Formats: sequence, structure tokens, C-alpha cells
Amino acid sequence: MLNAPTHQAARLDGLGPLRPTRARREDFPPPIAKAYTRVSEVVRESGLLRRAPWFYAMVGVAIAIAFGGAVTGFILLGDSWFQLLIAAALGIIFTQIAFLAHEAAHRQILSLGPANDRLARLLAGLIGMSYSWWDSKHTRHHSNPNRVGKDPDIEVDTISFIEEDAVEARGLRRAITKRQGWLFFPLLTLEGLNLHFHSFKHLFGRGPVKGRWTELGIIAARFAVVLVPVFLLLPLGMAFAFVGVQLAVFGVYMGASFAPNHKGMPVIAHDAKLDFFTKQVRTSRNIRGGWWATWLMGGLNYQVEHHLFPSMSRPHLSKAREIVREHCRTLDVPYTETSLWRSYAIVVDYLNRVGLAARDPFDCPITAEYRRA
Repeated sequence: MLNAPTHQAARLDGLGPLRPTRARREDFPPPIAKAYTRVSEVVRESGLLRRAPWFYAMVGVAIAIAFGGAVTGFILLGDSWFQLLIAAALGIIFTQIAFLAHEAAHRQILSLGPANDRLARLLAGLIGMSYSWWDSKHTRHHSNPNRVGKDPDIEVDTISFIEEDAVEARGLRRAITKRQGWLFFPLLTLEGLNLHFHSFKHLFGRGPVKGRWTELGIIAARFAVVLVPVFLLLPLGMAFAFVGVQLAVFGVYMGASFAPNHKGMPVIAHDAKLDFFTKQVRTSRNIRGGWWATWLMGGLNYQVEHHLFPSMSRPHLSKAREIVREHCRTLDVPYTETSLWRSYAIVVDYLNRVGLAARDPFDCPITAEYRRA
């Protein structure tokens, strides 16, 4: 059976109650054996799986110019609290680099797989993240999005994404879980540190790590280039503030770009049987906005199409959207798309409702008075 808010996308868009319920297998369409084969044929014949080297060359040049501008601004400003604006700009630039690392990992940029892997490893290292750690985690997510026990993106990590984890929360995590929806975006300010922590934990672990020393070398060089000038040229307090702002902006931007994609969409039980097309479409959410949303979110606004065609280059996703939407309409498979701000409201509401499981059912002011008595 499916363990999810039944028809979550429609209900969270105001067409029904928000309360998550246990979805039964019969609540979902039966497997559509040839759905993905048919839509992929149309996409392939439309030429949407071809690479877009000039687009990524322009994005790379734009990021390099932006980074050069940030360095120039850092040098010119000197000992000034306006440096925090440069720190915020670096947080945005590093997130844009993360989008490129994500696309290279999916082999969207270059023609050859090994070349994409090398590029992804380099770009991930430039933002202080281990490519080998992230790639393993992200591959499992794409194979089983929102599936309990198989998608690492819904495993508990401070935030609980399923009620079972919320019930088991203890101590500080329980206190956070009770109001985790409202705390979600403030907690994202620490996501940059979290990514660095997991990357180093992976790279210094005892298990085999492909490209361990290459990744450590790139990450060490990255921190040297970013941190040494900051602590050499700025007063100590300002330097720490600079690093804090850069990490906070990076974490919030990253989290705000990835969170709308699946959070609040149906959560699939471990043993549920779903075809590839239905599984990917029903657990993914698109964000409206066209070109500006594509630039802002690095193509993640077309999450449905990205999950169906992970190697599709960013410029082709909007055209694939028209094909996939029509296909879903024909097959009566729900296709979820909403605004960016509405998606954030859905995420906050969903996390708060999951967090209810961590609350004491007798936790109220009157009960508290009796307990003190």
C-alpha cells in the first residue's frame, strides 16, 4: 500500500482537507506499462535529449564573471561591514555552481560520461562538497523518490518527513519536530555546514571512496582560497560574520531550490508497486515561472521532467513539459505544478502536520496547570 497524504498535490492546493491520510494502493492509478516508453519516444524524436554546450558555456562564463566581480568588490571594500553583501553574493554564486555540479552529475553538460563525472567532482569540490557522497545519495533518491526506506532525502536528519520518525524524536530533536514547519527555513541557514560535515565524514571514513584524495585536494584548495583572504584582510569578528552570512545564504538558497520538488507530495510505502512513469510524476512537483524560475532554481523548477529524463539539458526542459503534461492528461495521471510561494506554504504545512506526531496529545495550558499542581 501507499503511505502518503492521499492525492496530496490536489488537497494541498485547496481542493480538499489538508490532513495527511493513509493512501491505499487502489487510490492510485494501476501501473501503465508503456507510458514511459511512449513519452520518451516523442521526447527523443523531438531532439530534446541533445546536449546544449553553448548554453552551459555561457552559464559558466556568467558565473566566472560574477565570481570575479565579487573578488574585486571584496578587495575594494576592505575593512567594511558592506563586505557582508559580498558574502551573500558568494552564497548565491556557490549555489549556482552547485546547480551545474548537479547537471554534470546527470551527464547533461558534456557528451561523455567520464568527462561529466570529472566536471561534477571539480564543481562539487568548489563548493566544499564531496561528489562521491552526494552522487550515491542522489542516485538512490532518483531511483525511489519519496519511497520509505529507500529515498535518503526523506530520512530523518533533524527534520522528520514521515510520522514514524516524528513519533520517535527525542530531546532537542523532538522540540524542533513539534514546530518543524515553521523552523524549516531558519534551519536551512545551517544546511551549508551540514553539507560540509557529511562530506568530510564521508571522505575521512574507513570505507572505500572513489576519488578520495582528489576530492580532499579540491576541497582543501577551495577553503584555502575562500577563507585565508577573509581572515587575513578582515578583522576577526567581521571575518566570522562574513563566513556565517556566506554559509547561511548558500544553505537557504540550496534548500529553497530543492525543497519544493518533493516535500508534501505522496510518500510511497516501502513495498508499493508502481510503474516508473507514475512513480516519478506523482512524487514530483513543478514550479511555475518560466525562464526566471529556471535561472533561479537551475532547472529544478521542471522537477517532473527532470525525474523522467535526468540527462536532459536545462534549456530543453520547458519543451518537454508540454509533452509530458499532455501525456499525463491523456492517461489521467495527476501532474502537479504550482507557484514558488505556494510550494513553500505547502512544505511548511506538510512538515507541521508530520510534526504533530511528536506532540504530547495532553500538551495544553490547562493540563500544564494540573501537572504543576
